[in-house]
Amino acid sequence: MQKKDIGLATLVVTVGAIVAMVNPRFLSPVNLANTANLIGLFGLFSIAEAFVIVTAGIELSIGSVIALIGVIFVDLIASHGVPWPIALLIIMALSVLIGLLHGWLITRLRLQPFVVTLCGLLIYRGVARFYTRDGTAGFTFGSDFPILEFLVSGRTAGVPHSVIAFGLVAVVAWFLLHRTVFGRHLFAVGKNAEAARYSGINTNRVIIQAYVLCIFLTGISAVFFAMYTRSVQPSSHGNFYELYGIAAAVLGGFSLRGGEGSVVGVVLGVILLQILQNLVNLLGIPSSLNFAVMGSVILAGVIADTQFSRYREARRQQLAMSAIRDSKED
Repeated sequence: MQKKDIGLATLVVTVGAIVAMVNPRFLSPVNLANTANLIGLFGLFSIAEAFVIVTAGIELSIGSVIALIGVIFVDLIASHGVPWPIALLIIMALSVLIGLLHGWLITRLRLQPFVVTLCGLLIYRGVARFYTRDGTAGFTFGSDFPILEFLVSGRTAGVPHSVIAFGLVAVVAWFLLHRTVFGRHLFAVGKNAEAARYSGINTNRVIIQAYVLCIFLTGISAVFFAMYTRSVQPSSHGNFYELYGIAAAVLGGFSLRGGEGSVVGVVLGVILLQILQNLVNLLGIPSSLNFAVMGSVILAGVIADTQFSRYREARRQQLAMSAIRDSKED
């Protein structure tokens, strides 16, 4: 683990202990299971966001994509009787196409990621509302889709399957980002895209792959959320989820300037955010303050990242000057 990860893990344990002392219900089996389920749900798209941020990009349409994919998936299986494996293939193919579109607009038309994904945020939300005629897509609780329900919403040995999925995705993401050539290319592009291009890296392809991977994981997350809520209201479903993903990534050490980050850090960031939100709920604080908590966390993370970068740069310059001084003395 990096020093940032160790510090964040310490913070998670400390905050968790404080929450448990403030309200012992935090450690109840029911609350822990519900919190774990939410960690899994929100963790999937947080890792997705991290793959884009590491390239110095941003993905602001995650919440709208979750709404669009969710209403289409629910409508296919509930209203049109499409077998859920086929519906799943359809929406995952759609997720890949959205990722390809974002990557193409950014790399081929040279548009800013902020502009492309902000437009996506508006477009996909609007399409989702039009698709359902501003209604709610959903289905009743029960055994309509027993296999799908067990795979997505079930539990094994008391552990929610969303957590298991999050853990598997985190392991694969860690391997991709920290142990493969693709991961090294992602970091290189985020650190200095021009230098990466001159070193022989196909930067356009790497960026496109990052956005495809991001939206693909978001599509998986959309299925979990659709089965969790059992209904999708396109005007509100997934609102501000992109900010949650950004907050978790920033907490995990992913610099918004690109080229830095740790998947372990994102996992810890998701856990910390859910503990904070659980604290808000246990204390009876209005849920609307969740957004204030997320905004404060993003601000604190960016400030800490900026100060750490300045300290590291000053330290590097100090060591360089010492080396030059020593060489002159010799």
